Amino acid sequence: MKIVFCGTPQFAVPTLEALLAAGHTVPLVVSQPDRPVGRDRVLTAPPVKQCALAHAIAVTQPEKIRNNEEFRAQLEAIAPDAIVVVAYGRILPPWMLTLPRLGCINLHASLLPRYRGAAPIQWAVAMGDAVTGNTTMLLEEGLDTGPILLQQIVPIPPTATAADMFLTLARQGAPLVVETLAGLAAGTIQPQPQDHAQATLAPILTRDDAQMGLAAHTAPQLYDRWRGFQPWPGAWTMLHGKKLIVHSMAVAAAAQIAAPTSAVPSALHVHQGRLYACCAGNTWLELIEIQHEGKKRLPAADFLRGAQLPSGAHLG
Repeated sequence: MKIVFCGTPQFAVPTLEALLAAGHTVPLVVSQPDRPVGRDRVLTAPPVKQCALAHAIAVTQPEKIRNNEEFRAQLEAIAPDAIVVVAYGRILPPWMLTLPRLGCINLHASLLPRYRGAAPIQWAVAMGDAVTGNTTMLLEEGLDTGPILLQQIVPIPPTATAADMFLTLARQGAPLVVETLAGLAAGTIQPQPQDHAQATLAPILTRDDAQMGLAAHTAPQLYDRWRGFQPWPGAWTMLHGKKLIVHSMAVAAAAQIAAPTSAVPSALHVHQGRLYACCAGNTWLELIEIQHEGKKRLPAADFLRGAQLPSGAHLG
C-alpha cells in the first residue's frame, strides 16, 4: 500500500521501520518541526525524521496543518491508501481524516477506552496497573474516541518504569499496525465502537504530578507513581524548606525497619544507616537515592553522613 506516516518521537520509529519491512511504500513522512534539545538548546531533528532520512524518504514538518493548503495539496497529490499516525502530537483536521480510502489508522499505547490522552503509558504504570496494551483505531475528530481495530495486552512488570514500557509497547505495537493494515485491506477487520462510558483520561504530565503526597498516598501508591513518572517529572517533596528529589525508592516493611508505631505520614526514620519516610496507612518508603536542592545526587547513606536530621524531622 501507499502510506503517509505521521509521527515524531522514538516511540513511532519501530512502526515506520515495520511498515517499510512489510513492503509498503511510504512516499512521505510528516513530523513535527526540529526543536532545541538539551542544556545547550541544540536544534535537533525528531527521531522519526532521522529514521525517514536514513531510508531516503521525503519529510515535511509543517508548523500548522488544519488550514495549510500547501500541505493539503501535497497529501492529495500522493492519494495515500492509508495515513498511519503514531505519536505525531497533532490533532488531524477533518479533511485529512477523510482523505485516504482506508482511513487514518492510529497506534495508541493503552487498552482503549482506558487512558485516552497524551500520557497513557505513564498513567497506566502510575496507577499500578498489572497490564496495559496497544490499540489500533480509526481516527475521528474526538480525542482517542475512534472505532477500535485491533488490541494486544502487554503485562507491566512490578518494577517496570514508564521508560521501560515505552520501549516494550513501541516494539510490540509495530507489527500490530502492519497486521491492522493487512486486515483492513482484506476486509477481515470490522471496526468496533468504543464504550465511551468506560473511558478514563491520561492527561499530559505536569511538575505538580511529581509532588509526593505522603499523607494522601500509601507507599506502594507512591512507588507506582514514581515508576510511572520516569524519566519526567519524577518524584519530589520538601525537606527543611528546600526541594528534595527522590531518584530511587522502594517499599519497605515497617517490621523490618523497626518503624515507630506512633509515626505520622511524612515522618522520617533512620535505621541502620538507611532513610525511610512514613506514608499513608502506616506504610513506609525507603529513599534510596536523593538530591537536596542545590546539592549533588547522593545515595541516602552519603546524604545522612552529611546531613543533620533532627529528631522528629518531617518531609513536605
